Amino acid sequence: MKFSRYLAAGVVIISTWLACTNTTPSTTANDSQELDSHVHQWLTRRLDSMEAGATRFQSLALRSASEEELRIAFKDCRRLFKQLEWFSVYYAPATSRQLNGPPLPEIEVEENKMSDPAGLQVMEELLFPYDTSASAALLKEAKGLLSSLIPLRHTIENTRFDTAHIFDACKMEVFRVEALGISGFDTPLCGWGIPETGVALSAVKEMMALIAAPDSLLKRLDQVIAITEQPTSAGEFDYAHFMSQQLNPLSAAMTDWFYSAGLQPIAYPQALKNTARTMFDSSAFNTAFFVHNADAVPTPEKVALGKMLFYENRLAGNGQRSCSSCHMPEKALTDGIAKNSSLDGSATVLRNTPTLLYAGLQQAQFYDMRSPTLENQILDVLHNEAEMQSSPEKVATWLNREYALKSQFKAAFPDIQDSIPPRHVTRAIAAYIRELHPFRSNLDSYMRGDSNALTGQQKRGLNLFMGKARCATCHFMPLFNGTAAPSFATTESEVLGVLARPGVPKLDPDMGRYTHTQLEGLQYAFKTPTIRNIAKTAPYMHNGAYKTLDEVMEFYNSGGAAGYGIDLPGQTLSADPLHLSEEEKKSIIAFMESLTDH
Repeated sequence: MKFSRYLAAGVVIISTWLACTNTTPSTTANDSQELDSHVHQWLTRRLDSMEAGATRFQSLALRSASEEELRIAFKDCRRLFKQLEWFSVYYAPATSRQLNGPPLPEIEVEENKMSDPAGLQVMEELLFPYDTSASAALLKEAKGLLSSLIPLRHTIENTRFDTAHIFDACKMEVFRVEALGISGFDTPLCGWGIPETGVALSAVKEMMALIAAPDSLLKRLDQVIAITEQPTSAGEFDYAHFMSQQLNPLSAAMTDWFYSAGLQPIAYPQALKNTARTMFDSSAFNTAFFVHNADAVPTPEKVALGKMLFYENRLAGNGQRSCSSCHMPEKALTDGIAKNSSLDGSATVLRNTPTLLYAGLQQAQFYDMRSPTLENQILDVLHNEAEMQSSPEKVATWLNREYALKSQFKAAFPDIQDSIPPRHVTRAIAAYIRELHPFRSNLDSYMRGDSNALTGQQKRGLNLFMGKARCATCHFMPLFNGTAAPSFATTESEVLGVLARPGVPKLDPDMGRYTHTQLEGLQYAFKTPTIRNIAKTAPYMHNGAYKTLDEVMEFYNSGGAAGYGIDLPGQTLSADPLHLSEEEKKSIIAFMESLTDH
């Protein structure tokens, strides 16, 4: 579900402010001014073109032009936006969402409100297929598109551009097309993801030329762009090769050049480290970005304490359950059953146990996303009568009675005075969980250049995952969950219409996010979990009703609830069957098995 929480909106705003004020120490004042002037001119010309294109589209919509005319004008608008995307998403994320945001209502849980979608993706839904009865709605969207260009122009006028930020924006664009663009995330109906990737990268090339990137790097960009321009039959594009042999080497070469040239990177933290050569580097992520309190930033001392507590049965009120009772290492930190038993054994917990691997690299916890932080999630579990029936206060009480543990806590948290504060119990456990992101799968090795790390079947499965099966439009690379690169600022949910039992046309009664936030669009909505290590985490779905990946694939292949004849108005999963053959489903499963860490 393309519903954004904007939990990291503050980071985006600060980043944008910094982008407007910082300069690169390695350039002279005259060089900086000249670069700033050239970028302003480049952006203004393209924004003028997009405004003209949007005006043409509005005129066509106003006179109820033919479907062909409207689609040609729409394609031109999308192409013009893609030229601006490197700038728009980086410097003006809120405006960019208005221009090309998901065609679903934006839900702001904290404010308990929902706003209508707008922009190019909404226009796509009205045009593919086109029905003349939608002409009024199309005209409304065209007018809105023009209006959204006004704040974008203001952003251009009020931003001072420098080498460090232009480079960072361009590198993020390369990551963006890899995670979102080539999969058709924002072009699911018209299928223009690959050629639009070439347009976006052409703009990146022009910016890299302005910041004096060497010819060798510009030629590499030309090589990547040329591949996007080659005609391919439906379903024949080789995503696997394009990512591992083109996009990842490109971002690596860009990073190598930047640092070898002695340029100064941006100073503020982002989800991906400045030094990350690809999104699949083992140390690409900056864990601190996902932390909401300075005391919670992981250190070796905190991680060691958290690991000790994770396996400690005294966490539970009865002294007989630890975190590892439900999150077992040999099962990728799940438990292998549909729903675990309650603490007293009289019932089961509400939902299936999710993996904790990579849980620290997202912006919401639990299937219903009710906890924005790991600390809050741990607090919830400790207090839950069915799970732990305890509290941080109770845990801190017995910890304070043990001198050795108390000394360890004081070393990890220097602010501790006479006793361990309860809040440090959750922070220690969270620190341990935040470090559970190994990135040691065969897929990671393949993305780092080992072409033999995947079998032929797994490569075919990856291509299907990115293309025909549409999996990557919800399970975003590189985390393969609902937290989208390259900003990783929001975690999304989806309304799939999970069945109570596989193949039986009866909806599971769990209302998901709606249970805690009474907004219509959240009915049956659940967080998109990671599928890393999915071969070890059966059974599947929030209800644990799906025992095998074959059952899961059949559910998606059928079109979710709608495919089983269930009327679910808010379903975000496409209701259209995927028409995957048995061999194709097996290939996708084989690819998912390559996501197992070793």
